[in-house]
Amino acid sequence: MKTQFILLTSLIFSTFGLFAQNARFTKSGVIEFEKSTNQHALMKKNFGSSTDARFGSMFEDMKKNTPQFKISKSILKFSGDKSLFTPVAETDGHMFDTGAGQINTIYTDLNSSISTTEKKLFEETFLVKDSTRKINWKLTNEIRTIAGYECRRANAIIMDSVYVVAFYTDKIPVSGGPESFTGLPGMILGLALPHDHITWFAKTVTDKSVPENEIKPPVKGKPVNNKGLMETINKLVSKWGGRENQINSFIRPLVL
Repeated sequence: MKTQFILLTSLIFSTFGLFAQNARFTKSGVIEFEKSTNQHALMKKNFGSSTDARFGSMFEDMKKNTPQFKISKSILKFSGDKSLFTPVAETDGHMFDTGAGQINTIYTDLNSSISTTEKKLFEETFLVKDSTRKINWKLTNEIRTIAGYECRRANAIIMDSVYVVAFYTDKIPVSGGPESFTGLPGMILGLALPHDHITWFAKTVTDKSVPENEIKPPVKGKPVNNKGLMETINKLVSKWGGRENQINSFIRPLVL
């Protein structure tokens, strides 16, 4: 009896060990992300609280003609320490699309911590090459399942005041994610800017080999770094006038 118990115990531990050895960690693949922007909340933030009757009327008119949620799709291809985030072409358009669509094609080299972004702004295309954003993530114990992967929550503040919530999985040991968000011990599959009413969530994750020629940096656009891009945006936006919260809510999505 004792011998049988020892044999059974050994078999159980051997089985667990075999599962652990065969556990697959995805290092190459394709992720489809869906970005959701609450356009009504953004409009209210910009115009709804104004005491100027003109802004109130503008808010109501825009609200009637604009769907509450703008949904955009994008694809993240990754292999090892390199990734390429690209928007899926959209066919619809609405009056209030600021910050709601996908304007960035982003190549990230995690090994060198350099990103190259093709960014379409103001009917002009910029090619932004700079260091990846340094984010001071704070890990939590909250767990959520996204696209079949168990993900852990992390919080951060970027650009001095933008609150970010991310969910990453260590089953994809690549420190990447949607847009320009990186720096966690695994792939970011869920991301939210709660105060800006924007979320990105992975809908599908395909574990597959991605050819090297499918992950290349964009080459089109006016060369600039992050500082130069911000200077350009600030100069243009300052000419428009408007309240500070309107300007800030417009700029933030443009520099992600």
